Amino acid sequence: MAINTSGFGSYDIRGIYPESVNQELAYRVGRVFPKLFDAKKVAIGHDIRLSGPTIADALTRGLTEAGCDVYDIGQCGTEMIYFATGSNNFDGGIMVTASHNPKEYNGLKFVRKNVIPIAPKTGLLDIKAAIEDENFDWSFRKATGTVYRIDVLHDYIKKLLTYIDMKNLKPLKVVINTGNGAAGPIINELEKFLPFEIVKIFNNTNGYFPNGVPNPLLHDSRVATSKAVLENNADCGIAFDGDFDRCFLFDEKGNFIEGCYMVGLLAENFLKKNPGEKIVCEPRALLNTIDIVRELGGTFIVCRSGHTYMKAVLRENNAIYGGEMASHHYFRDFYYCDSGMITWLMILELLSQSDEKLSEIMADRIKNYPVSGEINTKLSDIGDVPKIIDKIEKIYAPQGLSVSHIDGLSVDFENWRFNLRGSQTEPYIRLNVESRGDKVLMETKRDELLKLIRS
Repeated sequence: MAINTSGFGSYDIRGIYPESVNQELAYRVGRVFPKLFDAKKVAIGHDIRLSGPTIADALTRGLTEAGCDVYDIGQCGTEMIYFATGSNNFDGGIMVTASHNPKEYNGLKFVRKNVIPIAPKTGLLDIKAAIEDENFDWSFRKATGTVYRIDVLHDYIKKLLTYIDMKNLKPLKVVINTGNGAAGPIINELEKFLPFEIVKIFNNTNGYFPNGVPNPLLHDSRVATSKAVLENNADCGIAFDGDFDRCFLFDEKGNFIEGCYMVGLLAENFLKKNPGEKIVCEPRALLNTIDIVRELGGTFIVCRSGHTYMKAVLRENNAIYGGEMASHHYFRDFYYCDSGMITWLMILELLSQSDEKLSEIMADRIKNYPVSGEINTKLSDIGDVPKIIDKIEKIYAPQGLSVSHIDGLSVDFENWRFNLRGSQTEPYIRLNVESRGDKVLMETKRDELLKLIRS
């Protein structure tokens, strides 16, 4: 099968199976990974996609033929590979997943020793170059590594439960939508230990995704969760993406809660328990989080969005927590990695300790920090992104209090701000606008910017 490296991106390998992600690619990755990262023991797993076992088998064959022992944890979520790698001090971990992409996609995510993510500048491009090397004798076979089938579920569940105090939990009713993804079996296991009444929808794993793509950032994917919350008179709703490294929150009225408010909520929880700690956030929508961190005497650090950047900044600063509006939440005590499971457990503990409903808890934050949400504009060419950003900067930067290029363009004014950034892989430009307590101002500036962008 011809090798195709078009799926190499900013954070992982991802593409349509079998055109750009297939057995040959996975096999070659396995052959080169041990030498590139001095790996003798590597954890692997796959999500519920139909091509997952086939790709994992090819990856295993490559790893073992390179002399590496493989510790296969089977069907899992991405964060379980982080846990398996970190808790066993393995030399690396490889997850076969395409996260929230449609069913025809698959891919590979990588970490090296100490659960450090592998990005373009830290080894991903080296993998690409190595598997493209036709001078390498790919036909040479020498199976020297051993395959171990290991079960990490018990220890993983035990680790998750350390993030909450069981005495704080109330018998709340919660709707959980796993989207037929990999989260279903984990929810079934966690349910045994929790006092919650869990209403499960789309909980059976199914790689055909019969109820739609498990990506709650898409508005159509939110409808089922919202409806189930209302029908069951639940206290809140939780929805996961396919490999459950992200979870999304709905209040008791079925309203979707933007990820930036969740970041503030978790930052507040950490700082009340751990005064003076560092919190990492990204620049798309941060006013709510920054004000919370300042009020509670913490230190905030602004970082470019994207899991490889966030994890690196958390690690460099030993920050206790970091979060993105796309609902990736990172935890120092979870190898500086993101976990959708830890997130929802902590949110339910917070809700258990409050006399207010979730909509009431969030009301002031939403009122005081109105946000546009991320608005995407499709362009005719990806090359137009820097031209538009430059155009907007020339108009707005002279009037701004501060200008940042940490991630695209951010311009702050006295009572509002915006962030404008391009997609890494597609001809899209993404706008976020927020204000302090003035929804009309936010909407006015949102429309003003969109008109300029789309002209």
